[in-house]
Amino acid sequence: MEYSSHEESPRILVVDDEKVIREILSDFLTMEGFLVRTVEDGEAAIAELERRSYNLVISDLKMPKMGGLELLEAINRHNLNVLTVIMTGFGTVETAIEAMKKGAYDYILKPFKVEEVVHIVQRGLDRQRLQMENIRLKEALSLYKISEAISQSLSLDHILELITDSTLEEMQADVVTLLLEDEPGAEIYRERIRRNRTTVGEEPLGELNVQEILAYARQDLPLLAQGVKAHPFFLRPPRQPRIVSFCSIPLTVRNKVVGMLNAFSFTRGYKFTEGQRKMLAIMGSRAAVSIENARLYENLLRSNQDLEAANQSLEENFRQTILAFAQALEENDRYTRGHSERVTNYSRMIAEGLCMSQPEIETVVQAALMHDIGKIGIRYEKLNKPGQLTPEERNMFRRHPEKGKRILEPIPFLRQLIPGCFCHHEHFDGSGYPQGLKAEAIPLLGRIIAVGDTYDAMTTDRAYRQALPHEAAVAELRRCAGTQFDPKLVEAFLREIEKRRQDGRWPFGTANLAATQEIGSVGEVVNAMAAAEAGRS
Repeated sequence: MEYSSHEESPRILVVDDEKVIREILSDFLTMEGFLVRTVEDGEAAIAELERRSYNLVISDLKMPKMGGLELLEAINRHNLNVLTVIMTGFGTVETAIEAMKKGAYDYILKPFKVEEVVHIVQRGLDRQRLQMENIRLKEALSLYKISEAISQSLSLDHILELITDSTLEEMQADVVTLLLEDEPGAEIYRERIRRNRTTVGEEPLGELNVQEILAYARQDLPLLAQGVKAHPFFLRPPRQPRIVSFCSIPLTVRNKVVGMLNAFSFTRGYKFTEGQRKMLAIMGSRAAVSIENARLYENLLRSNQDLEAANQSLEENFRQTILAFAQALEENDRYTRGHSERVTNYSRMIAEGLCMSQPEIETVVQAALMHDIGKIGIRYEKLNKPGQLTPEERNMFRRHPEKGKRILEPIPFLRQLIPGCFCHHEHFDGSGYPQGLKAEAIPLLGRIIAVGDTYDAMTTDRAYRQALPHEAAVAELRRCAGTQFDPKLVEAFLREIEKRRQDGRWPFGTANLAATQEIGSVGEVVNAMAAAEAGRS
């Protein structure tokens, strides 16, 4: 078995009984930047595919032990998510049609041109990336819709149905259960609702080891277990059908576990992913607060004594909604991860420097967290494209404030954040977008976030440029005060930074405060940054 590695590249498995063919394809595909592993027949390919995941398989049609068509059938039978390209020196229309019917992505005739193979591989991987982007967009939109629906209900039964039905659909689970604590502090959890797919019997679940699951929850450990590794979380593991994958999310309010949301897979070859677990964790955080709200509301119908606790829980509900959206937006991109949180910190500094009231500061914080929500759906390779953008790409980015406004408008308790989301790219001199507002006509939320957003964009690494040192970013803010930014807000921001630097309270990326970097003068650095950033913000 030959193997060539290339870190963080798409994985390709070459299956052919001719060593020369395997070596030629491995060499050329590795030169193109792919991670390539080769095996000599279909049986070895299935064993390899079950050991690790691959993006694409290139398989010969005629091989000993197991040929290409049999390999296609085995891939389908094992529910392996991989594109397959069949190649043969004995091609006919009939075999090509048969391969496509069995799920092949494409068909190559030998002798082949290496350039043709590379083109087919790149085209297949592009298609796969588009599918993954669509899945991520669907997940983000589903999370948004679910959060909206849950937040608008105070019926406990309705909330439980929404949560379990959504989990069953989004996780593609066979069974979902939700356990709730009987009495506060009792640590006795009973199953309140269960959702099954029609192919699964009513009692396949065995008996959960609640104390073991609680131990994981208290240590804040992710609980995602595959196959027999799930057995420690059961007092009596499922026997028939056997469990394939198990995921459990604690429903926590104010560091107290009020319930557990559990997803089960009994489908051979279908295992929950870490990405699915993270999405379920976000949903679980929203679910916990909403369940607590519904319980409080039911108690309030009997008595008004718990009004203060209900208000606190509703505020927690609001905060969790904000955090869920911000996490869904940035989770999959290492360059923008943490951007909203840093912009929030900078915006809070400006609000405090302006001596705004505590409720006003809280609105600034929430608006800053949500300011880029309109970028949901923009492909990450476009966000991180090196160099200049095309006019079409620039227009696509410039529509994100309007998209953010449309996302927030249907949610009553998020509407007060719209000015920050919609107007953070307006310029003080009227040259910004999307409305071309000028000076005081730009809402204060938008003017505040514009300063924090630009400072963070300048002082963090992006795929298309390096971060600027603090001094260069400060010089650019001062240069653009009165044109791009409100000069009063720039001075307030820089004043607050200086105060925190002097008393040691600067918590937002001390590496950016280095006095100099060997990357040229401030003017040269700013000009280089501006060229790379053009149209992208």
